Amino acid sequence: MKKSLSFIALTFSFSSMAFAGGIVTNTNQTAHFLRNPARGASTEIDAAFENPAGLTFLTNGFHLSLSNQGAFQTRKITSTFAPFAMNNEGNSTKTYKGVTNSPVIPSLQFVYKKDKIALSAHISVVGGGGKVTFDEGLPSFESQVAMIPLALTANGIPTTAYAMDCSMEGNSYIIGTQLNGSYKISDNLSAAVGVRVSIAKSGYKGHLTDIQINPKHPVLNPDGAMMSAPLFFTYAGMTAYAEKTKDQQIDVKQSGWGIAPILSVNYHIAGLNLAAKYEFKTSIDLENKTTVDNTGKFQDGAKTANDIPALLSLGASYDLSEKWNVSGGYHHFFDSDADMADDKQQYIDGGINEALLGSEYKLNDRFLISAGGQYTKTKVTDAYQSDMSYSLDSYSVGMGGAINITPNIRLNLAYFFTIYDKWTKNSTAYNGTALAGTDTYNRTNNDFGIGIDYKF
Repeated sequence: MKKSLSFIALTFSFSSMAFAGGIVTNTNQTAHFLRNPARGASTEIDAAFENPAGLTFLTNGFHLSLSNQGAFQTRKITSTFAPFAMNNEGNSTKTYKGVTNSPVIPSLQFVYKKDKIALSAHISVVGGGGKVTFDEGLPSFESQVAMIPLALTANGIPTTAYAMDCSMEGNSYIIGTQLNGSYKISDNLSAAVGVRVSIAKSGYKGHLTDIQINPKHPVLNPDGAMMSAPLFFTYAGMTAYAEKTKDQQIDVKQSGWGIAPILSVNYHIAGLNLAAKYEFKTSIDLENKTTVDNTGKFQDGAKTANDIPALLSLGASYDLSEKWNVSGGYHHFFDSDADMADDKQQYIDGGINEALLGSEYKLNDRFLISAGGQYTKTKVTDAYQSDMSYSLDSYSVGMGGAINITPNIRLNLAYFFTIYDKWTKNSTAYNGTALAGTDTYNRTNNDFGIGIDYKF
């Protein structure tokens, strides 16, 4: 053939399904965060994650907190590529939707405080936390199939339509177990040292099967009816193309682990509390355990980089009165220094930044209401964005409250949602083809949280 067909292969590289935080990292660990995201200077039980140094300001004794959140996210990719019209009723624009429903994302905090010392543990999903499913595949896959009719037509075999069966799903979970030791250096100053062990697991299943075309060939298909692409290429003596268009499937699981230290410091004076925390990078390599892969992309035992980036967290809170508190914070995720699959970190210009604001008001001794917001500024470049891994600027709002059921038991309730800025990527060589195309990326996110704090 004068024009070769593009190689068709499934390739998976879904980014972690992070719901709040950086590209990989989840910061939405508790119902406390969901009802007020600016928790970086917390001195309550959730400080086991947010601000370990602040735990020295708890009362003496044991403190326990259990939270669960339900996270529901959609990914929407609107793609315009002229050849899509041959499988979309003449319309060159198609929409691909991925859905993530994670009704159970738990976290556990435990603290023992005695005078100047606090020992604590935190267990949660520090990255990922869900499964995303694209029932109709992704534009990067379909665009390769869509080029087949054009290539055949250019070589004297008129072809005007194609069809395929494509779907894929990916899941990602990073479970973190964190241990901290906190010490009150003076009445105002405390510090903490911690360590987190992170265990990462992910999995991918997908298929690209039943590729069909309608080549009008005088001998093999004179009526121009839809027929199997591999069968046509076999009959036409095009063995290489028959191989490239045959059914492809993958079923692979990945796992790995890493460890990182955590340092924090807290300064408290009058109604003002200031805190800083630095989490070091967690180096993780995911190893393939491949059940099925006839694409050759996931060799059993091969490893892929999946680091959790370092994080700098700054927080402040101030008591305007005995009932009213305001808080703010800043996060910087060093994603550009964390190794990623296909070295995608080189397309991040310095990392991810977040600004947070919040407030809490005690209605009385039993009820508290709170709300806050978070702005996330991604620093990725156009080269980073793809239909399998993209990052968007976003605005998040959290709200809710707490009920003191007894002097020792508090119930936390929260709702948190995120609005994303769309990102449009124009390509002169769409997904490696010779034609132009456009992808517009978008997301939605809704979280619901409930938690119980207990001190004894």
